[in-house]
Amino acid sequence: MEGQVTTKGTAPLTLDQKSGGAPRVGTPPRGEEPPTSTKLCGYLQKMGGPLKSWKSRWFTYEDRKCQLFYYRTAQDVNPLGRIELADATFGYPLQADEGTFHIQTPERTFILKALNREAMMYWLQQLQLKRWRHRGEAGQSAQPCTNMRKEGTDQGMVYCTDDFLPTVKTPTGLVGEEAARHPAPRQHATLTNVSFKHPLTEIQNSVHSLRWSRSSQELSRSVFHWDLSQEPPAPTSAPDTPAQGGLDTSEPPTPVETPSPRESPLLLAERGREVPAEWPPRPHPRKKSGMSATMPADRKEASAADRTSRLRQEVLTLAEEVKAQKELVCLLHRALEEAQREKRAFSRYLSAEGERERLELLRHGERHAAELEARAEALRGQREELRRSLAERDTQVAELQEHARLMAEKNHAKQEVVLQLSEQVAACMDDPRRAVSNSMGAATFRQLQEEIENLKDDIEAYKMQNKFLNSEIYQLTRLWRNSSEQEKSLMMKCAYLEAKNCQTESRYLGVLRDLQESRGLDGKQQEVVKRLIEEALQADVKDGLKLDPVSEYDEYGFKTVPDFEVEDVKLLAKIQALEIRTHNLLRREAGDKALLGRWAQFLAGRPSGELTPSPELKALLRAGAPREYRREAWRCVTRARTRSIRDRHPGRYQELSRKAQACPHPASRQIQLDLHRTLTSNQRFASPSGPAVQQLHRILLAFSWQNPAIGYCQGLNRLAAIALLVLQNEEDAFWCLVAVVDTIMPQDYYSKTLTASQADQRVLKDFMAEKLPRLSAHFEELQVDVSLITFNWFLVVFVESLASNILLQVWDAFLYEGTKVLFRYALALFKYKEEDFLKIRDKVEMYQYLRFFTKTISDSRKLMSIAFNDMNPFPMKQVQARRALHLERLRAELRDLERIQREFVTESAERKDKDLDTAVSEDEDDP
Repeated sequence: MEGQVTTKGTAPLTLDQKSGGAPRVGTPPRGEEPPTSTKLCGYLQKMGGPLKSWKSRWFTYEDRKCQLFYYRTAQDVNPLGRIELADATFGYPLQADEGTFHIQTPERTFILKALNREAMMYWLQQLQLKRWRHRGEAGQSAQPCTNMRKEGTDQGMVYCTDDFLPTVKTPTGLVGEEAARHPAPRQHATLTNVSFKHPLTEIQNSVHSLRWSRSSQELSRSVFHWDLSQEPPAPTSAPDTPAQGGLDTSEPPTPVETPSPRESPLLLAERGREVPAEWPPRPHPRKKSGMSATMPADRKEASAADRTSRLRQEVLTLAEEVKAQKELVCLLHRALEEAQREKRAFSRYLSAEGERERLELLRHGERHAAELEARAEALRGQREELRRSLAERDTQVAELQEHARLMAEKNHAKQEVVLQLSEQVAACMDDPRRAVSNSMGAATFRQLQEEIENLKDDIEAYKMQNKFLNSEIYQLTRLWRNSSEQEKSLMMKCAYLEAKNCQTESRYLGVLRDLQESRGLDGKQQEVVKRLIEEALQADVKDGLKLDPVSEYDEYGFKTVPDFEVEDVKLLAKIQALEIRTHNLLRREAGDKALLGRWAQFLAGRPSGELTPSPELKALLRAGAPREYRREAWRCVTRARTRSIRDRHPGRYQELSRKAQACPHPASRQIQLDLHRTLTSNQRFASPSGPAVQQLHRILLAFSWQNPAIGYCQGLNRLAAIALLVLQNEEDAFWCLVAVVDTIMPQDYYSKTLTASQADQRVLKDFMAEKLPRLSAHFEELQVDVSLITFNWFLVVFVESLASNILLQVWDAFLYEGTKVLFRYALALFKYKEEDFLKIRDKVEMYQYLRFFTKTISDSRKLMSIAFNDMNPFPMKQVQARRALHLERLRAELRDLERIQREFVTESAERKDKDLDTAVSEDEDDP
């Protein structure tokens, strides 16, 4: 299209007649600035309309908004529509027409078709690249690419293809500005390409097209017209712009030869009409808007490229006219020769002296004309004869070619049959017993070959589609990860602010509680405090917008906010719920990434299922194992503690399970009763017929046969339930219970007398007097025996006494270090709430607070720091020495108690005998 070049993809470039032929940028879409660089553009078929027919559209990409505009032609000013690419996905079906691909947006799916598969893959790759650049410019952080091929480093953006799909070369003449110079693809019907959905846009574009055609006609007034203002600039001033339609503007124009005054106009015409019609040429005045020094560089380059293209087109037109003029000159020469012959004949006729000579000349001319006519008639007959002969020979040639084709096909079929028979003969030679099938004919064989070729083509097409979809999935995954990271960052900020809000509300309720307990308020002030407390209690903790709500149950099925048994501490329960939510939000905001990293680094390179005891492992378990590694850590520690037993009795759990089914244990009735009282607040043990309850039943029955000396003791059901929740396997939970009872806890800890358990309570009392003297003296002053509360702590290892996250952290260290951890955490619990204990002056209130104060502790890190830092030194030898001392005293006390019991029984029997003798003697005295 002469005088029109499309750039940027927003509007065509038109020649401004007033500016001496300089390009003028067409009107872009409203609200956008003119483009500054070449953009993705070209003709594509778009399926649309009520009949779902293909329509040719000029598509062009706009950088700023990541949109694909489409026009009816490349010369239109106003677009018919646009496609949002920021949130779009791309794909193409294999069963559709060649070059068909889809662009799926959240609103609709656009079905497009390129001229061929190469052009389709080029469009898809370029659209992926544009979408990636737009997302990078929109502020999303792009992760650096390693070991990947980097493409499209425009605007500081790196596009990672990751070698999913080789880069498709630019199809020549199908995309870019070069495609704008070719005519639009023709449609079968005239109105097929018209958009009835946008009539106003069609009218505006048609009016603009008419104006453009008129201006073009006025510009091309004559093929000999030469406008000096359209002369291309010198090579030194026009930079090389290969991207502008593929034209080299640095090539100097064809020089114009100055004609000599002696040369004729005909010679000038024969020389290709290189000289203007008006000579000397009149210089045209240049206007400032044509090629001013202040014009932008891109407009100058576009103007130079446009003029060069137009001049080349004029050169081609002039060359064709020169050729036509040469043919005209030849015809004129022939006519001139004929006229000269006639002139000579007329001269002879006029120069004849008499009428007879003139008559003889006329007769001679007539005879010559008759001879020429006869000769012409004979030549016409020969021509017709030759035509018939040629037609017959063409027919014969066609028949021979058809016969040759049939013979070739027959020969090919025979060769295939021979080849097949040769293969069968070779197969028979290799295996004489193999049956030979001659049922397959040549046609069947060719059909199978065609099917095989089709299948190969399908496989290649599926491979290509798979590569493209892999690249699409990879890019969408990276975009999704970037969005997820941004969303996660915002959620972390919201969680932090919400945690601060909960913390402030908790402090407010704490102040109200202190005011409620204060006795220095008058009646009116107490009423105000009471009303504020009621309003605070009526407001649910879950009210309001929670961007990151804490679930009611954790991953192990425990309630995140425990239930309090005391009904008159509702305010304290509300404060505790807020503290737990604050702690959970802050912990989630922190993410425990450091702890996860330490565990991952520690386990890297180690064999699966093995943990070597070390100070590093000890510190990790004290800090608490993450949920991702807790199951493996417990399994490794349990196997280390029970390895000798398991090596001696392989398959022990299965054997004990079969024995429990065949022969019920005496403790089975007590086990059945305790099953429904096990972790009633846990979601997985809430149903009596749930699978967890049935697994726990089998574990306890197997353990009753494993340790007949204990059989079953109340509290073992809770230990086995915790092991089952974490390890999620019956056999692993069974061996964990064996490790706790038989290897970690002292002997007689779960016996009928519970001797070791009572000894540990006395050891705890000694440590409290040593490490918490103020609190120990306060308990003695109020005559409070803390062993009534702590005895159950040690017996079930704090199960149902602590929040689930703290409980499991205690178990992490307990399984590795042993019973010393129980003393550390028991003292840490009292140290954590020491000031609250010292404020209580009533014995009943003290016991009431001792029953639930452990559930009000939510900061696991602070509690762990107290247990393993503030309680130091805490040597195990000292624990064992004190335990042995108190065990000896308890056993002595038990022996004394047994002796007293025996003496009491003996005395009771003797007293009964004496009473019986006295009664008999009295009966004998009766008459």
